[in-house]
Amino acid sequence: MTFRRIAVVNRGEAAMRLVHAVRDLNAETGSTIQVVALHTEAEKRAMFVREADLAYNLGPASERPYLNLDLLEKALRETEADAAWVGWGFVAEEPAFAELCERIGITFIGPRAEAMRRLGDKIGSKLIAEEVGVPVAPWSGGAVETLEAAIAKAHEVGYPVMLKATAGGGGRGIRKIASDAEMTDAYARTRDEAERAFGSGVVFLESLVTGARHVEVQVIADGQGSAWALGVRDCSVQRRNQKVIEESASPVMSEEQARELKASAERLALAVGYAGAGTVEFLYHPGGRFFAFLEVNTRLQVEHPITEVTTDTDLVKLQIHVASGGRLEGKPPVERGHAIEARLNAEDPDRDFAPAPGRIALLTLPAGPGVRVDTGVGEGDTIPADFDSMIAKIIAYGRDRDEALGRLRRAVAETTVVIEGGATNKSFLLDLLDQPEVVDGSADTGWIDRVRGEGRLVARHHSGIALIAAGIEAYEDEEQVEVTRLL
Repeated sequence: MTFRRIAVVNRGEAAMRLVHAVRDLNAETGSTIQVVALHTEAEKRAMFVREADLAYNLGPASERPYLNLDLLEKALRETEADAAWVGWGFVAEEPAFAELCERIGITFIGPRAEAMRRLGDKIGSKLIAEEVGVPVAPWSGGAVETLEAAIAKAHEVGYPVMLKATAGGGGRGIRKIASDAEMTDAYARTRDEAERAFGSGVVFLESLVTGARHVEVQVIADGQGSAWALGVRDCSVQRRNQKVIEESASPVMSEEQARELKASAERLALAVGYAGAGTVEFLYHPGGRFFAFLEVNTRLQVEHPITEVTTDTDLVKLQIHVASGGRLEGKPPVERGHAIEARLNAEDPDRDFAPAPGRIALLTLPAGPGVRVDTGVGEGDTIPADFDSMIAKIIAYGRDRDEALGRLRRAVAETTVVIEGGATNKSFLLDLLDQPEVVDGSADTGWIDRVRGEGRLVARHHSGIALIAAGIEAYEDEEQVEVTRLL
């Protein structure tokens, strides 16, 4: 099967990722696949809309059109798309959207709805993991439907525990609980938050593995008996459960452990007849040298480029290949070298990383050996307040970790972004990349939050210059007021 027109049910950098993959396919094979950009009213001049072949206006962002299945169905029908690609976020892990595509006769470039439900549900995926022999940390064994049940299971598992929504993601619907009192305080709030964000208030709990690393395996399967575990990523440098720095391979795992992790991920994918790209997440404890299954994300991850550059593989092209009926033939690509990614966001570290959107007045992105930049904006574009604050993903590749880390420092330093009325986390990233725990690879998932509580990773560089600049701006503003009054 050859696709004629692929609708991208996403925006920004994710949408541009599909545009690039389709252009590569067209250039390589002589095919003429078109990309349809589904966009909101405010983004009708955004980069991904400009670069797509066709565009469809979904209306105001305030009405959350990327989550409106009726509206998406109308858009897919009217644009005559024969396939839909979702990337990450929005309906990327929504089985109902995959079913919608099947019902109207277009190909969903992703797993079947049944596999998505079985693996996307955190409780269900843990049960499958146990069935196929994947190590799982002590947990409640299912949902905890009342506060009393949650407290009872917490005593069985042993505090501290993590209270999690089975449909959660993106750092939401998750709480660290250390006592009955904290459980009493957090149980209802966690359920309510999950219900609002994901439409399901079902929660469970699992043992909190302290000092752990967050590692994940990139999987792609063809639904015809073959599954490739392409690489292991370490995403331990997080802030409040949100990833900040990712790298491949993990600096604390041996090759033998990585092979074991990959084999576990492949077993999970094959157990449900998975087709498409997915990510199997684990916690790894370097001291005890054990890992425990966390969950499966039934989609491509934001940080997939570090696997692409270490395996010389285009995962989006592979997604299109298996969705069109292609098979994974031969041996999976081999990992070589090391890659590290940093997320450059329009957010203000001095205001607890609050989003700081605005028009991009100046944008200079890095280049040079071993540097890749994935972005969905250009100079003059606007970072909207309605969506995430991503400006770009900066990926550095090297023959070893030291070279990759050095190139990433250089690449971030060479990046220039000026946002009118906004801010970026560039200075925070530069400070982060110089921290000893990041340099030696020892930072665990709670490290950023701990050290910021101790007063580290708080911007103090050039504070004198900032004060002078603020004084000059205040003087100029006051002078302008006086001139206006005079005139």
